[in-house]
Amino acid sequence: MESFASYLSSFRVKEGQTGVFWLGQAGFVFKRASGEVIAVDPYFSDCCNRYFGFRRMIPFLMTPYDVIFDAIVCTHAHYDHFDPDGIPLALQSGRTELIAAYDCKPECERLNIQDNVKYIRVGDAVRTAGFEINAVPCDHGAGTLHAVGLIINDGGRRVYIMGDTCLRRDYISNPVFVGIDLLILPINGAYGNMNEREAAEVCSVIKPKLAVPCHFGNFAEHGGNPGLYADIMKKEHSDLPYRIMRVGEGICI
Repeated sequence: MESFASYLSSFRVKEGQTGVFWLGQAGFVFKRASGEVIAVDPYFSDCCNRYFGFRRMIPFLMTPYDVIFDAIVCTHAHYDHFDPDGIPLALQSGRTELIAAYDCKPECERLNIQDNVKYIRVGDAVRTAGFEINAVPCDHGAGTLHAVGLIINDGGRRVYIMGDTCLRRDYISNPVFVGIDLLILPINGAYGNMNEREAAEVCSVIKPKLAVPCHFGNFAEHGGNPGLYADIMKKEHSDLPYRIMRVGEGICI
């Protein structure tokens, strides 16, 4: 069976396209036509089992050593987004930039991650590996005030990663989200995140060219039913395209 690292390496992204791969949970990889790859919120390990009793349900797709990413981006410090077991190992090559929300800074200091790291707040914009990354608001509760969503721009193709967030109608009405090519949003309905119906409502407001749900299937305690989300989209928003991605699957937008 082909490894994910081999699949990612050989996956062809044509000019005018961006490759998108789901790692499971809230983790995604983006690949440019010129070959650069970045990961957002990769959960490499089973550390949440050790710290919180949340056992990993999805098989391990890759180790932190399998791919040398040009950058890793973490939207907040929860361990399924900032993996304290995996992130330090993924940075060992010295070639990977870490871009992290400000609430990740104490974890970076604890783990002695000092080099090649940038911290971002809402409103910040950074460029890395040919991608432009803009930090936008999300609402993941009072305990994660520095959590961010992301708009990732690759040659005019824009991906909106909502991050972990509840439904905030005042946020999604922002005109910056008009014309989004890919919307990635949580559906688990617990721990401060919106549920399947709320996610479908977001899609109906933003009207992306494609919506991809995430944050389900990895922890039994977290919930999230992609079948329910799909049913709501089919019945109530049949004009809006969506895709339930398989773990490890790649698509081009």
